[in-house]
Amino acid sequence: MRKVFQAELQTIGEELINLSKLVAEAMERAYESFSNADTEQAQEVIAADARVDFLQNKLDEHAIDILALQGPVASDLRMIVGSLRMSASLERMGDLARHIAQLTRLRFPDKVLPESMTGTFDQMADLNIRIANKVGELLATRDLNLAAEIIDLNKQIDELHAGVFRAIAADDWNQDAPTTTDVTLASRYMERYGDHGVSVARKVNYLVTGEWEPQLE
Repeated sequence: MRKVFQAELQTIGEELINLSKLVAEAMERAYESFSNADTEQAQEVIAADARVDFLQNKLDEHAIDILALQGPVASDLRMIVGSLRMSASLERMGDLARHIAQLTRLRFPDKVLPESMTGTFDQMADLNIRIANKVGELLATRDLNLAAEIIDLNKQIDELHAGVFRAIAADDWNQDAPTTTDVTLASRYMERYGDHGVSVARKVNYLVTGEWEPQLE
């Protein structure tokens, strides 16, 4: 019976890793569509988010079944409850990538960003893709050095996000209201994507140590 239980826990872990890979790919493809005003690719990202939602629901149902039937305690209970919360963060990352793709479709045939913002958003997207890939690696290995790296990458995103708002507030900002709104929303989506990656990292840290480590702040 214990072997079956451990196999079920391993399956949940594999499902989380699979979700992390899907949301990393979603952000990569969403930003490509965003950069290139590629509505076909944007629509593919939007459609693919339904699979992320389906897999999250499947994982959550599996976890709830284990809670009901196996009555896990101690570290196993932390694993199940943590998985439920991590799956929610990963699903939200998929939603945020979808929002980026939706902006692409909304502004077609124009690009969403003014030229002055392209470099900043390129950096934000690269950092987010790196975060998502490291989340997958962290889930597979539970190497807490990766958790610290994820948090550091997110701090860089936060700095870039703050820079976007400073640029919008500057006297020389001359973009129209729709563009200003799009830039604000896109920056917020990027910032929140990284935050959810950090949320997963903190929960893995808790699974490994049983504590919320101060050095991860």
